[in-house]
Amino acid sequence: MGIIDGFLALFSSWQPIFFAFFGTLVGLIAGALPGLSSSATIALLIPVTFYMDTLPALVFIYTISKAADFGGSIPAILFNTPGTPQAAATQQEGYPLTQQGKQGKALRMAVIASAQGDMISELLLIFGAAYIAVYASHMGPAEYTAVYFCAFIIISSLIGGSVVKGLLSTLLGILVALIGFDSITAEERFTFGIPYLLEGVALVPVLLGLFVMSEVFAKVADRKALRGDNKIAPKSDNPEDNRVTWAEYKRVLPVIYRSTAFGALIGMLPGIGASVASFVSYAEAKRVSKQKDTWGKGEIEGIAAAEAANNATSGANLIPLLTLGIPGSTSAALLAGVMLIHGITIGPTVFVTSHDMIYGLFASGLLCIFTYLVIGYWGSGLVGRMIAVVPAQMIYPFIFITCFVATYAVRNALFDLILMTFFGVVGLLMKKFKFSIPAFIIAFILGDGAERSLRQAMMLDDSGALIFLQRPLALFFFALGFLAIYYRLSQMRRGKMTNQAKGGDLH
Repeated sequence: MGIIDGFLALFSSWQPIFFAFFGTLVGLIAGALPGLSSSATIALLIPVTFYMDTLPALVFIYTISKAADFGGSIPAILFNTPGTPQAAATQQEGYPLTQQGKQGKALRMAVIASAQGDMISELLLIFGAAYIAVYASHMGPAEYTAVYFCAFIIISSLIGGSVVKGLLSTLLGILVALIGFDSITAEERFTFGIPYLLEGVALVPVLLGLFVMSEVFAKVADRKALRGDNKIAPKSDNPEDNRVTWAEYKRVLPVIYRSTAFGALIGMLPGIGASVASFVSYAEAKRVSKQKDTWGKGEIEGIAAAEAANNATSGANLIPLLTLGIPGSTSAALLAGVMLIHGITIGPTVFVTSHDMIYGLFASGLLCIFTYLVIGYWGSGLVGRMIAVVPAQMIYPFIFITCFVATYAVRNALFDLILMTFFGVVGLLMKKFKFSIPAFIIAFILGDGAERSLRQAMMLDDSGALIFLQRPLALFFFALGFLAIYYRLSQMRRGKMTNQAKGGDLH
């Protein structure tokens, strides 16, 4: 079996094992630090992977993203400050429990639900992705062009509040990806006479600029965030308040399974993300609950629903990446960047060309889940107390300096520092005006592959663009993309009409 080969590859040397444990620890801390997202942490550490072997590099990045998905619940529960956007759903029920002195119960419920949802999602990835890849391997350039189109449309229309801004963010990412030599005609494109841009825009300055430097600039501008003071409420002396009883676990088990299904399904859709999964599952669990009076006051069903769905996206969002080459989330897109750096061709053939590497990655995911379950169950409170004593005035200057060192170390080029700073400003402006950074990044990483598929499809047939009308699967994906835009626009129209109706009622 493939997963057995994966464990053999994982345990073939000390490095993959070490980075699986180390990545889990880094991810927990990164998720627990409010304001430092897992995407920013991964972007900050990608330059380190240049000097690592392929499997340890992939394991390191993957385990950071998985552990951070749970780690974000720690400050959400203890300080009422989500460490990750998706942890805002956990915060709704977690912090009221902390105010009652039951933070131990809340943290343990969060890690149990996270690990269980994550485990089911990982097993779905291990035993399902290869079968999907068999069918995807029969797709040609026309079908891949349609898949890229569908992914771009879904990502730009469903991420964020504005379809127009999402589309513009995606188009901007594609344009940046096109900078440099044309791969077919060898002509310069959008280089503006700058020789450093002939080989295209490097990945590391873009990632660090958009994810990390923009966050540093935003925090420097927000003085209240720098003066934040985290204090943990006193813990109850009653042992029952600091553990999850068997009766409580049996009560929330159906919620965990149902939320895991929501999370896995949403995670397989490109670009929608864990935040949507968490809030959808939280709302559904509240809707069907028989104890609606306890919601908002510390209901562990709400914690279980949000965390199971949140972590269930972790493995599922790798399925479209490994079968179609389309990242299902920002973290998956960053993992795709590391794969490209190490020469791994993303797509259905990866299960043949890099069989042991991919299943070694899956094995590290299982190891990561077990590790953060153990640390989270007995050590979440300690992690929270450690975070509470680290002032933001120390964190962000350190991150700022690390960005410059990491960027310069990759190519020893001062121009990369200029690029990083430029994209840091771009990222800050995108956040201010509510443009989508994840849509930009995913489009930037996929842009080259989308262009190659389009041009190959056009050269395969003299009919030009009519080739897409001759391929039923391509037509299906194009139709799916247009359907996504229609759904989003109709959803926004209904929301606008509802708001107008409410406004009319007030008068």
